[in-house]
Amino acid sequence: MTEPHDHTGDGVYEFGLDDVENQVREIHEVPAAEVISTTAVHLMTAAAVKLGLGDMPNARDHIDLDEARKLITALAGLIVAGAPDMGSAHAAPLRDGLRTLQLAFREESIVPDPPGQGPGEKYTGPVN
Repeated sequence: MTEPHDHTGDGVYEFGLDDVENQVREIHEVPAAEVISTTAVHLMTAAAVKLGLGDMPNARDHIDLDEARKLITALAGLIVAGAPDMGSAHAAPLRDGLRTLQLAFREESIVPDPPGQGPGEKYTGPVN
């Protein structure tokens, strides 16, 4: 059995076979709706940070609209594709969060995208 090794001198942490097997055992117990929701929350958080909406004092220093566009588009694809199988209890708050990010992107943009061409709008339709 392999155990994690901390190579303190080189700052490298290796995972062994037991770690991978434990993670696989744990993930198989998680419902798909929860995996989709968790992934969506990670994308939302990353997009919010790229839009300067983080809760740190210098959040505006981290604005990167190109990166935010990619994250929001990926989020939109995930939500649109996953929503029918997730049910409205899971999908509704994700849709609301997506719409909020799309509107924040539009507000942050110096040159706004035409309706229907903003991040994720090819999946969600125009957002106003």
